[in-house]
Amino acid sequence: MSLPGVATTFVASGNQIALTFDACRGACDEALLATLQRNAVPAVLFFCGKWIDANPSRAAQLAANPLFDIGNHGTRHVPLSVTGRSAYRIGGTRSVDEVVEEVWTNHNKITALTGRPPTWFRPGTAHYDDVAVEIVRELGQRPLGFSVNGDKGATASPGSVRANVVGAAPGSIVLAHMNHPESGTAAGVADAITALRAASWDFVSLSDRTVQ
Repeated sequence: MSLPGVATTFVASGNQIALTFDACRGACDEALLATLQRNAVPAVLFFCGKWIDANPSRAAQLAANPLFDIGNHGTRHVPLSVTGRSAYRIGGTRSVDEVVEEVWTNHNKITALTGRPPTWFRPGTAHYDDVAVEIVRELGQRPLGFSVNGDKGATASPGSVRANVVGAAPGSIVLAHMNHPESGTAAGVADAITALRAASWDFVSLSDRTVQ
């Protein structure tokens, strides 16, 4: 998950953090999205091709919202490798051609959805190998990792999500999930937004930030 070429932080001006949410497959956490919109909190939403196929109308609505930047979360939601290495018992891509397909098929889907090519890429499971990272960059996308695991794969309690986000250092990129409405993510993120805003923190878009 941490390799040269994969950005995990950004250059902050004061107390600033950035939120990112993965949409892996299946459902949509409407409570989470409503909280972000109500509080005008920008975020990168990483759409997997499977999630777009399951939620085409909602994907189009979110893509049209200027608060959100739509990132590429892969076509099949698998680790990105040229040797088939697995993560969390999910087999990865097995060749250069499969890496390209995993990235580029969803790249085209998101481009058709938004009218512009995605800037950011994060593979399913957030795992790469070094060759795959270079392929993503050669395809014109920027590998975006994270420095704070906000919801532990949508398994964390609301209190843990809140603590993880509130405990982030300036310049942190937070990873959480937007496809598990049954999880503690929405409540934890809502509490964290309230707490951080009260402490004069800002939630920022990564579109105009230097990532590293």
